Amino acid sequence: MDQNRQSPVAPAKLGLPYTEDEVKPSVQREQSYIVAFAVLTIIAWQTQIGTLALMPFTLLSTWWHEMAHGLTAIMLGADFERLVIEANGSGFAQYSGRLWALENAAVAAAGLLGPTIAGCGMIIAARSRRTSRIVLLALGGALIVTTLIWVRSVVGWVVLPLFGIAAIAIALRAKAQWQRIAVEFLGVQGAVSVYQDIGYLFSPSPSDTGRISEALLLPYWFWGGALTLVIMLMIWKSLRIAARI
Repeated sequence: MDQNRQSPVAPAKLGLPYTEDEVKPSVQREQSYIVAFAVLTIIAWQTQIGTLALMPFTLLSTWWHEMAHGLTAIMLGADFERLVIEANGSGFAQYSGRLWALENAAVAAAGLLGPTIAGCGMIIAARSRRTSRIVLLALGGALIVTTLIWVRSVVGWVVLPLFGIAAIAIALRAKAQWQRIAVEFLGVQGAVSVYQDIGYLFSPSPSDTGRISEALLLPYWFWGGALTLVIMLMIWKSLRIAARI
């Protein structure tokens, strides 16, 4: 008889981390479903019917994008005045102040890369029960607070706080597995929010890639392609990290 053999324990009951054999297949399966839904979301967003059917996520996607513009403008010394989200899913961030061409390019790029950076951070945070809960609470608080400070549209006033309340409720009431799924799901949605309108990503000014092109000379389609590659790599890498339980 092996005297060194330890008795099996139930990690979930003791509040300990799950073992790799128990969790990794489940996490990978969840990620597959989440990525599949994200791809279907991107495809649906390219149609009018799909955009309407996914309107709550379309509006959340607009919030990700426009908040990245506004917060970057603040960091560069401008005044973020308001964020407007329309019922059809469109929106804009209005800011004022004198910015140089490169700074305007940075604000434009932030709307494309900022949501992906935040979304990938959420995906990685899903590795831990504690960070999953913290992220959900932080996201819920951010949705509510930014609505109070900057949002100036009825649609935003209604939809964004509901998302915020739902995120907080999941953090406080849901099981650890559902918290992880929610964080990964919302993270992927944030990461792919730039593809709400692929045509916009590959359009000349007044698109974001058009503004970048005006400041950095290379054509808008180059920046659209380069940013797409960077975004895909970030999402892939964050999912790989998150799967290392």
